[in-house]
Amino acid sequence: MRRVTGLAARAISSSVVVHPRLAQSTVMMSTISSSDPTTRRSSCLPTPSFAGGVAGVVFFSAAAASSLGQEVHAKEAAALKFNPKEVVLYQYEACPFCNKVKAFLDFNKIPYKIVEVNPMNKKEIKWSEYKKVPILTVDGEQLVDSSVIIDSLFQRMHPEISKHEDDEETKWRKWVDNHLVHLLSPNIYRNTSEALESFDYITTHGNFSFTERLVAKYAGATIMYFVSKKLKKKYNITDERAALYEAAETWVDALNGRPYLGGSTPNLADLAVFGVLRPIRYLRSGKDMVDNTRIGEWYSRMENTVGEPSRIKEE
Repeated sequence: MRRVTGLAARAISSSVVVHPRLAQSTVMMSTISSSDPTTRRSSCLPTPSFAGGVAGVVFFSAAAASSLGQEVHAKEAAALKFNPKEVVLYQYEACPFCNKVKAFLDFNKIPYKIVEVNPMNKKEIKWSEYKKVPILTVDGEQLVDSSVIIDSLFQRMHPEISKHEDDEETKWRKWVDNHLVHLLSPNIYRNTSEALESFDYITTHGNFSFTERLVAKYAGATIMYFVSKKLKKKYNITDERAALYEAAETWVDALNGRPYLGGSTPNLADLAVFGVLRPIRYLRSGKDMVDNTRIGEWYSRMENTVGEPSRIKEE
């Protein structure tokens, strides 16, 4: 990660001296036609003198530099193991499952191209028998289903690491796919004004013609307003905002005081939660979530740690 590399270099240097579709035409409709199956898966002792304090600072700086250096080395080693020539993501811009994959790619600084799929005709993925997004091709090899895509990429980067179904990281990744994503549509289409706000975002960022954009925004918003009511009943949601706030608080509780679920650096569960929430963060529902829960600090850390997209923009 370039940002971490620079930070590590500065820390090391300083330690020498002293010490990141209509109904199908949306994203967030991915909670209806999702690409994921619904059943998947310090302290320091006080020093008595100034000299002792300086010594402590030197020790802490050296330890921090060493830790950062090890993280950078690990990422560089993983990059050497996984160095594809071409990675292409077929997506809907506002799809939470597509954003899960992008969060992983961005965090690991894997360059990728984006093909924005038109949700009304899906002509961009006519070549594939799989008709949902995300689809990721790695040097021509097709990978589908966001969690499967991430698992495959992670295993290629870290073949020495074995994942277990009962570990904390896996538990929370399943929570994202089986619970968190189902709260999005009822919240972003909660009322007519929020439904229009959501479709304005979807049609502005998606692959729509001018006519499709107009139809999708108004007809789509109306349809999804009523669909969201059915989703509330299906997933036994009484108060959609309260359910979203509860999920955010549940996630913060899971951190148990750690910067990330992964500890000092995000793990796959952190990236999954961040990816799913990223499309709604600056909509009314996302702003309310941050204003009314404790998740804001973690989300800001994730934005900084994941950093800028590693997407390759077309010339």
